[in-house]
Amino acid sequence: MISYADYSKCDAVALAELVKSKKVTPQELLDTALARSKAVNPKINAIVIDHEDVARKQLKDGLPAGPFHGVPFLLKDLGAALKGTVTTGGMRLLAEAVSDHDSTYVERIKAAGMTIFGKTHSPELGATTTSESRLFGKTRNPWNLERIAGGSSGGAAAAVAAGIIPLAHATDGGGSIRIPASCCGLFGLKPTRARTPSGPKRGEGWGGMSIGHCVSRSVRDSAALLDATAGPALGDPYFAPKQERPYLDEVKQAPGRLRIALSVTPSIPASVHPDCIAAVRDVGKLLESLGHHVEEATPTLNGMEIMQAQGVVISANICAAIEEAAALHGRKPRSDDVEKANWYRVERAREVDSSVYAKAMTVVHQAGRTLAGFMENYDILLQPTLSQPPLPLGVVHLDREDIDGLFRDLIGFVPFTGLYNISGQPSMNVPLVWNKEGLPIGTMFTARFGDEPTLFRLAAQLEQARPWKNQIAPL
Repeated sequence: MISYADYSKCDAVALAELVKSKKVTPQELLDTALARSKAVNPKINAIVIDHEDVARKQLKDGLPAGPFHGVPFLLKDLGAALKGTVTTGGMRLLAEAVSDHDSTYVERIKAAGMTIFGKTHSPELGATTTSESRLFGKTRNPWNLERIAGGSSGGAAAAVAAGIIPLAHATDGGGSIRIPASCCGLFGLKPTRARTPSGPKRGEGWGGMSIGHCVSRSVRDSAALLDATAGPALGDPYFAPKQERPYLDEVKQAPGRLRIALSVTPSIPASVHPDCIAAVRDVGKLLESLGHHVEEATPTLNGMEIMQAQGVVISANICAAIEEAAALHGRKPRSDDVEKANWYRVERAREVDSSVYAKAMTVVHQAGRTLAGFMENYDILLQPTLSQPPLPLGVVHLDREDIDGLFRDLIGFVPFTGLYNISGQPSMNVPLVWNKEGLPIGTMFTARFGDEPTLFRLAAQLEQARPWKNQIAPL
């Protein structure tokens, strides 16, 4: 049996190497992950659906000899169908909806040899930046149990930060990989639009803004997992530019001297905390010391117009998802089926005609063109991931009575991340700074459309220059 001390020092690539060299078995790794989960999950509420039976069956049937053979893994309880199990999306309407298929992404996770033993908490339909829901309660941040772990992939981030597993499935429709990675002190890359598949029942998420990948402790884990899951599936409506070589190889390459734009100015009215500004400026100095050219520059965007357009797209998709879930019960949705902010979105979606959606998509696409033009002069755009340190629990949950106040606080907390869901650019949180209170303060790096290689090379350089693996959550 591998000791937890040894297990916790390994990333997923290292665990797979131990299995390959027969120094440890997949059974031992699963048992270690389960033991850690039983010890810490009651404190953080990261894993909300148990699939130990699924994992045991996978081991009994034999795991594929993929790059992550024998590594324990958790799916997010949103955006990932696992045959024979429930994926609720944080909704009571789906609490007993058993999937009759694997999503394409899950097929690829299985083919990579991973052992799936549970699902992690997401807010209802991934519609806020904290993982708090009526259905499953509150996910707590391992760095401070009174703070949010982020959302919507907060359960995934909390599980990784608490040392249950070294990486976990996550999705990002407005920042939902980068936000919890920032809150929990992890690496989190949102890939280029359509880099990973959404099928077979969906062609895209949230009008192309949402995509699946992971949160992880190491850069190379993220790269290796993207190698295992990237690429179009048959019938996909569109796909990302083809990668030239494995992303795991990119991690081993120097990034060269990059032209980096530094900005702490959001495109919408929002107050940015001094800790978040200081973190970006500190990282800017680090980048200069590594030989990169850094200058202050901010894209010129009509942030309010973009935000309103993004809201139209999200509300339409949430309305459709709720109606689809209610149809499984043979009826139309009711206000008490879902949390208050999501019912508000249903009502807003029903108030507008289809032309409003078309106009919103025009705004979205124009913003993408503007950002592409800005990036012609830079390799990387460096910004705060969030405008504030991790918020206290209870501030941005979807059942808050004051809906206007909720959306004001929600938008003010994440004025940076959603732009790159709109543009489809790859964007990552890198955990390089902790504040005086011991809370992670993430910094966000965004590259040109299709240019994950530059992000992986730079992230690996930063990981070596200022390692974060020894930053252990007090839990």
